Amino acid sequence: MPLVTGLVLGVDACRTGWVGVSLSGDDIRGWHAVTIAELADAVGAHAVPSVVAIDIPIGLPSHGPRRADVLARERLGVRRFSVFATLVREAYEAETYEAALEAQQAATGKGMSRQAWGLRHKVLDVDGWLEHPQRIGVVVECHPELSFATMNGGAPVPYGKKTWSGQARRRELLASAGIVVPAEFGDAGTVPPDDVLDAAAAAWTARRVAEGRAESLPETPERFADRLAAITF
Repeated sequence: MPLVTGLVLGVDACRTGWVGVSLSGDDIRGWHAVTIAELADAVGAHAVPSVVAIDIPIGLPSHGPRRADVLARERLGVRRFSVFATLVREAYEAETYEAALEAQQAATGKGMSRQAWGLRHKVLDVDGWLEHPQRIGVVVECHPELSFATMNGGAPVPYGKKTWSGQARRRELLASAGIVVPAEFGDAGTVPPDDVLDAAAAAWTARRVAEGRAESLPETPERFADRLAAITF
């Protein structure tokens, strides 16, 4: 297995699993796999990333809400609805929506959307992967819209990520940061463009972590069991 290197990796969930964008100097590569472990193994066979930034909740509360989610929504303004409230662990681990809703209401006094619970397989995939030490460096939670807003001088991108204008602006912001996503992008090229752009923004965040320039919400992470919860950008 290669030693940990200067390579960093950004990861976003997609319908067919996970899409990754790795950065190492001027080298940018796309990756795709069904599970997060498979993606990490594929990248690690090339060069083990020093930092992995993933657009998925890390640090699941026993009661809510997480400060990271609240602060991210406040920061994002028109893009605030892109931040889903992180459910309590018991809700993600429930086998049915009805059982999850009961657990969420018991823990927080509030309900939840089916869309939020629909992320459970992705959330638990990452949660289980983090249970087993990997030969990687730091793993952080990120949110692409916070990354794009930071690239944009602190202002949220005014156009949705699935729109023509929204994708054009996000590509411009990435390019200005030195991340030019090529047209031919391996297996990642089969993934919807908004997911690829989100993974590239996550890679931008991973690079900032490696360089010691990253910020997080909250500045001091919350602790839930043995995990820290903060959104890095």
